[in-house]
Amino acid sequence: MTTQAITDLAIILKPEDDVAIAKREIPAGTVLDDAGGRIEARQDIRPGHKVARRARRSGDEVRRYGQVIGFATRDIAAGDHVHTQNLAVGELQREYEIGTDVRPVDYYPPDRMRSFDGYQREDGRVGTRNYVAIISGVNCSASVSQFVKDKFRDVSREYANIDGVLAITHKSGCGTKLFGEDHMALQRVLAGYAKHPNVAAYILIGLGCEVNQAAVMVDKQRMAAPGHPERKPLIVNIQEAGGIRKTVERAVAEVAKLLPMANEARRTKQPISELVLATNCGGSDGNSGITANPALGWAVDELVRYGGTGVLAETPEIYGAEHLLIRRAINEGVAKKLIDRYKWWEWYCRGIEAMDNNPAPGNKAGGITTVFEKSLGGVTKGGTTPMTDVFLYGEPITTRGFVFMDTPGHDPVSITG
Repeated sequence: MTTQAITDLAIILKPEDDVAIAKREIPAGTVLDDAGGRIEARQDIRPGHKVARRARRSGDEVRRYGQVIGFATRDIAAGDHVHTQNLAVGELQREYEIGTDVRPVDYYPPDRMRSFDGYQREDGRVGTRNYVAIISGVNCSASVSQFVKDKFRDVSREYANIDGVLAITHKSGCGTKLFGEDHMALQRVLAGYAKHPNVAAYILIGLGCEVNQAAVMVDKQRMAAPGHPERKPLIVNIQEAGGIRKTVERAVAEVAKLLPMANEARRTKQPISELVLATNCGGSDGNSGITANPALGWAVDELVRYGGTGVLAETPEIYGAEHLLIRRAINEGVAKKLIDRYKWWEWYCRGIEAMDNNPAPGNKAGGITTVFEKSLGGVTKGGTTPMTDVFLYGEPITTRGFVFMDTPGHDPVSITG
């Protein structure tokens, strides 16, 4: 029987790894030469899936990326397909070594700075788009915001410098604890949209009796009128305006007043140090952690070298890899922020959910077996530079460099934060 080098058919990421990742189909019976040792594939191994390089006893750690991705749930022979039938999460022991992997950033000199055409705002931040937003303070006003937006579908024909009028809607804002965790997260997100450098102007639309009172949100989140930081933004409440029709009429008139001001914005040459790049997983498989994710991590490293900012998120999807980020924390305070959020998630899931409710069926079909494995591949999106800060969900990113934001793993919610 012909013997093939294992590296012809699979990828070994670290010498200490117990598994190799199939580059293409490895039929059962294929004999692989692994550093002089012979391994016979005992089952068909699909691309992106794992083949055991060495035997593991039930309960043993199994490594990929040089890290533990799970524990054998039964004896595994060399050549076995390693997946959900013989691998699962367990009690992972890891030490938090703060800052041990911090390396100085090799910043590019000023004469190598690259640029893009962006919109510089009054607060100094730079946007890549120029929108006018209608922001719903509560789900009850969502339809009204959409009605108003629909009146401005062709706004770019008259105002060439405006990319569009947006309706920022959601399903929350009432039936929640006043100033509770959910309420404050919503406020941060809505205020974040209002203050976003891609938004030139905005109005707020509420109902009037909701928990998330727009006027209170304006004060707590220090929101200001577009172009007038000393003034408060316009709030239109349906109950005060006299119903939906009158609210739409007034809101349309008010948005129309904002358009000329927003249209005055012009793209100008800006350094890419002003860019903030947010990253998020989606549809990961066994190859994501060795292809797309590290490629994006390289881009984050490059942006940081130019003085820009890269953001990693999805706290449940760094489970089992958070110790690698803590090694990159610039100080104990930054590390503690991440550890505290991690502990909050463990508390939140206790008795209700499992932190290992990942991977999804599609992830598993693509070769990812455990949340540890998914996390170890996911964190490669964050590159290799020091972690300079950790932010709550929806908080403004105020620190340059590589940072982390505490978000759930559900993609639409995570990306919104």
